[in-house]
Amino acid sequence: MAMYFDPFRALDRVASNLLDAQQGPRLMPIDLHKDGDLYILNADLPGIDPGSVDVDVDGQLLTIRAERSARSEDLKWLAHERPSGSFLRQLNLGDGIDTEHISANYDNGVLSVMIPVSEKAKPRKVEVQSGITSTPVEVATS
Repeated sequence: MAMYFDPFRALDRVASNLLDAQQGPRLMPIDLHKDGDLYILNADLPGIDPGSVDVDVDGQLLTIRAERSARSEDLKWLAHERPSGSFLRQLNLGDGIDTEHISANYDNGVLSVMIPVSEKAKPRKVEVQSGITSTPVEVATS
């Protein structure tokens, strides 16, 4: 294995470890998009035991927690860049979300959370009445 020498790499690693020890849970990167009447959140959690992943909904607050076990310190590390410990992400869902039907799936290191839009937040037709005829008119509400 080819390695290159960087005199500042060890210093950077020591500083990073000191700062990491003082931090709380780590932030997990996410992507969020809307597909029809469903919001889909994808969170990168590679190397996480699926049993340690916890998704909670409390009112309008979605909380995702996960834990990556610490690796053995007995090893002679050549590179040690993947952090272990707790990961946390919280999102305010806002109004118009069907919190009762949120679901989650963990596959290939990615946690996918499906967040459906509530029925009352979906666009619907409102009948407009006049003295002569009634014509359905589409009104978008969000």
